[in-house]
Amino acid sequence: MATASKAKTDVAKDDKMETEVEEPVDEAKLTVSDIANNIGYFVKAVDTQEPRYSFRALRKLNTLRKKLTAEILQQAIATHYPASGDADVKEQLSAAVGGSSMDSTTDDESTATKAMPVEAELYLQLLVAVFLMDSGKLAEAEDASNGLLERLDQLKRRSSHVLGARAFFIHARIHELRGTLSATRPMFQRALRKATLQTNELGQAVIINALLRSFVQDKLYDQADLLVGKTTFPESTPNQEAARYQYYLGRIKAVQLDYTEAYQHLIEASRKAPAGATGFLQAVFKMAVIVQLLTGEIPDRDLFRRAYLKKSLGPYFALTCAVRTGDVKAFNTVVADNQATFLADETMLLIQRLRHSVIKTGVRKMSVSYSRISLADLASKLSLDTPEEAEYIVAKAIRDGVIDAVINHEEGYLSSKEVVDIYSTGAPQEAFHQRINFCLKIHRDSVKAMRYAPTAYRKHLISAEELEAEIAEAELAEDDAEEEL
Repeated sequence: MATASKAKTDVAKDDKMETEVEEPVDEAKLTVSDIANNIGYFVKAVDTQEPRYSFRALRKLNTLRKKLTAEILQQAIATHYPASGDADVKEQLSAAVGGSSMDSTTDDESTATKAMPVEAELYLQLLVAVFLMDSGKLAEAEDASNGLLERLDQLKRRSSHVLGARAFFIHARIHELRGTLSATRPMFQRALRKATLQTNELGQAVIINALLRSFVQDKLYDQADLLVGKTTFPESTPNQEAARYQYYLGRIKAVQLDYTEAYQHLIEASRKAPAGATGFLQAVFKMAVIVQLLTGEIPDRDLFRRAYLKKSLGPYFALTCAVRTGDVKAFNTVVADNQATFLADETMLLIQRLRHSVIKTGVRKMSVSYSRISLADLASKLSLDTPEEAEYIVAKAIRDGVIDAVINHEEGYLSSKEVVDIYSTGAPQEAFHQRINFCLKIHRDSVKAMRYAPTAYRKHLISAEELEAEIAEAELAEDDAEEEL
């Protein structure tokens, strides 16, 4: 009897396991539940006046947007749109995703939409704009984004600053995909003035980056530099926004021939960028390699060996080798073979300036190798057209201090002087001074970062469960930032 009873029990367990396995997982319901949880974070942010809950909800946007469908958004709008919200806006949102608010109304609408803050309405509008943008419906996405920004301008709520910053980012991205980013400058300039008056630091950071991107894309570097000089970028902003800002500063300074400061900004951008933001880091290091070459330095070979940079920096490695050896022919060959790549990376303007650096390197090598060489032979070895061009380049190299030599114009030759010990000059002192300034800057930034602990608010958390949730969210925050950047 015991054996039969045990067999019945095993059969019952097997049936139960089969039933559990056979039950399909409804992804749509899970996604709608995730949207509801995020709205709950916005409710908590409004109740507690803590913007970190809004940040937590928006961190999941990059993951959530991959699962969005028209049916899911219709259900979310029907069940979670605030009852106090504008009915016309609700109808427009439902129509934008291919339905109507009447078609997707459910029985639990009356319980789900009560006591919802306006941030729930704004979040649903943001989801619709993101969904339309990802679906390629850019005109509809622009209309949805315009409606969201108008609604934010009407409300002027401090609790919606985090949502507003993401809305500005999505709005700029939609116009960039449509090729009309330059048309948004007047709107962004007005928004920047309002954000400054409202002390909306996150909004200021996003808007400044959007304006800088617009200016840089249209090669309006003077206007971009004027914007940087007239505004103050907030310090308490997420790292991805600070990384973007440093990258744009690096590009602006590079075009303005301030290569030392441009290189510092680009390195700062690479440090602030998330480790997994490979696309952004590739763009930063492409520009940094060219700027470092223009300063007269050679990038470290280990940079080109990194796994995520090895392929993308291949043409730049060949360019670096040509600059290091001073081979003008090799330089011209590399530029001709990879011209399409350099144009796509928007580094062709700076690379054209490198030709003079290559020639100067060749002149330096020639002055060290030969105590006396004719200008005609020098022009031939450097692949220059005429001895007169070689004479002009050598004269400029002497004036810039690249070589220590004398030109005999009558007999047409270059006579090099004895090599001077570099330690008898001020070059080591200047290099030492530059390194000290770099170390002091790191020390100042470290002291500033230690003034306020980033996790000091945890002592105010209500329960241990909330603390565990905060730790888990912090671990996922970097991954989400990498996807966004």
